[in-house]
Amino acid sequence: QVQLVESGGGLVQAGGSLRLSCAASGRAFSMYGMGWFRQAPGKERELVADISWIGGNTYYADSVKGRFTISRDDAKNTVYLQMNGLKPQDTAVYYCAARRVGTTIRRDEYTYWGQGTQVTVSS
Repeated sequence: QVQLVESGGGLVQAGGSLRLSCAASGRAFSMYGMGWFRQAPGKERELVADISWIGGNTYYADSVKGRFTISRDDAKNTVYLQMNGLKPQDTAVYYCAARRVGTTIRRDEYTYWGQGTQVTVSS
């Protein structure tokens, strides 16, 4: 069992930056791939970024490439999402999720989810 708690959301002006954190409880954190999803009002939840177990591979949605960076600190059981150059269209609830080793980044492969943190970008 893995419990995930996000933090770091808030209100920021366009062009600003935020860093989201996701703290995980439970064992063998390094054996989970970790993803950040977001869901805007009236839209489907979408994968923004993912980092594989032991941090070997990363994935970014086209909409955030070059602006967002995902990283993990296995010693702290924490995954981060550094968001730079924020745009109003980045406004959403951001969720952290975990998938077991050997799985893909398909949404239904993520087993554990956090409660989400709101990010609001004003123009």
